[in-house]
Amino acid sequence: MARLSIRIDLGPGNRVGPGKIQLLEMIAEHGSISAAGRAIGMSYRRAWTLTEALNAGFGRPVVEVQIGGRSGGGARLTASGTELVRAYRAIEMAAAEAAAPFLNGLDGETVPLSEVEGAPVERTE
Repeated sequence: MARLSIRIDLGPGNRVGPGKIQLLEMIAEHGSISAAGRAIGMSYRRAWTLTEALNAGFGRPVVEVQIGGRSGGGARLTASGTELVRAYRAIEMAAAEAAAPFLNGLDGETVPLSEVEGAPVERTE
């Protein structure tokens, strides 16, 4: 089944897509960058690099990190990080809903584009 994948370019070198969002969701769930990386099959170094890129790209932390110590380290999403995930998932849902009639046509359930509501109209001049 065809599905839509969204990547949002926010500026030079600052992109957010399904991988980074999934990493943020796992950080929120596990409270740790290393555990989040393990949960999605990503190395700690890659997870840490992506987390740093997100924090730098937004000019404010989306993930707060507590360095290990007696009770161990940890990580959590900031309010900005939580809002980023929420906004991305809302955009993803709205885009998937809008694209569904077109994606269905790509799955072999051929529907003429002219029959899809909201499809661009072919212009003849």
